[in-house]
Amino acid sequence: MTDTVLADVTVRPASAEDRPTVERLWLMFRHDLSAFRCVLPAPDGTFRDERVESAFTRPGWAPYLFECGTHPAGFAFVRGLDGPVRVLNSFFVVRGVRRRRVGLRTVRAVLTRHPGPWEVAFQRDNPAAVAFWHRVASDLAGDAWTCELRPVPERPELPPDVWLSFRVEADVPPLS
Repeated sequence: MTDTVLADVTVRPASAEDRPTVERLWLMFRHDLSAFRCVLPAPDGTFRDERVESAFTRPGWAPYLFECGTHPAGFAFVRGLDGPVRVLNSFFVVRGVRRRRVGLRTVRAVLTRHPGPWEVAFQRDNPAAVAFWHRVASDLAGDAWTCELRPVPERPELPPDVWLSFRVEADVPPLS
């Protein structure tokens, strides 16, 4: 696949050579989430990273890297590409480029690469995520999206996640 350039942001599939960069971005992502999940890093300063491994090695998964020029700006992990519903498993934009429509541009670029039904999960106690994902669903699907709470698998002590479901069409125009 060729790179998709949206203004000053590039969205492209992450390669094996990109994995160390994505792993460092993963630490920032998990650090951000720790505010909503009360999770501390392991004694070595890392967080659980089985999703990184899955994104780079499992069938039906795809990792994406976002860049601003030569600088990493975020990532996305997609799963379910071999099934009926795609899931945006993880999505992260570095703080230095937030509030500049980078999130909207990059998520749109990732989701429109794989038209069809999508699901996205996030924490309801993260007000920025709630507003962002509702905006994404409305932008891509109009009023044709649903929202439900689902328990976090194997983590009964955590509050349920919010799951949005919507369909992305192949002919969605890019953001200007």
